[in-house]
Amino acid sequence: MFKMYPQWYPARQSIRLDPKGKSLKDEDVLQHLPVGTTATFYFRDLGAQISWVTVFLTEYAGPLLIYLMFYFRVPFIYVPKYDFTTSKHWVVHLACMCHSFHYVKRLLETLFVHRFSHGTMPLRNIFKNCTYYWGFAAWMAYYINHPLYTPPTYGEQQIRLALTVFLFCQIGNFSIHIALRNLRPPGSKTRKIPYPTKNPFTWIFLLVSCPNYTYELGSWLGFTLMTQCLPVAAFTLVGFIQMTVWAKGKHRSYLKEFRDYPTLRSPILPFIL
Repeated sequence: MFKMYPQWYPARQSIRLDPKGKSLKDEDVLQHLPVGTTATFYFRDLGAQISWVTVFLTEYAGPLLIYLMFYFRVPFIYVPKYDFTTSKHWVVHLACMCHSFHYVKRLLETLFVHRFSHGTMPLRNIFKNCTYYWGFAAWMAYYINHPLYTPPTYGEQQIRLALTVFLFCQIGNFSIHIALRNLRPPGSKTRKIPYPTKNPFTWIFLLVSCPNYTYELGSWLGFTLMTQCLPVAAFTLVGFIQMTVWAKGKHRSYLKEFRDYPTLRSPILPFIL
């Protein structure tokens, strides 16, 4: 089929037993499918595809560079007299370091940690994802690095507490990503139940199915507390809503696939959600 229709390369093909059913997996074997001696398969074109790695690198590199443009106050952002000036508030410099650290971490994890069960996603997703990440990065950075920005209400105590929360959750998020990576051998699509390891940051697996999202939420709550900036709070809220949707879907998938899945776990927030 690929030779006859080269525009339908394997990644954009969906083969189904039912027009409205789920796509068959690459590892599915014909003899094991619920069909008789004859079967009808339905083909669907998934549209142009792009690799997950490319999407992640693009959507994460954007916020990193965009934020730095506002931090260094390049021309045409604020009034000319502030071009290439720096803020007098140390929290602004700390926020830039934390924001940059977060996205550099994401880029490195994409390259060296994550193992993707699917190689590609629809090309249109890169435009949607980049609009979300890049747009929010610009909105946040504009206000945090604005010459008229005012530091948090409770000063140094609030900032130090926020930094502690941020760093704790960043380490936790990385620990979960490593634990999830170790569940899947290279080149495999094997799915296993994630359990706590010797790393204390993974013990949260006892209570939630997707602690990577739990720690991600904590990181942005810390950043919100640190900057006391409304756009950051908005980004945190929208991100929490989206991560909750993903976590609930992953939680349902675990329950459906594994009969012995721990029933005590919640999708993202222990005992709550």
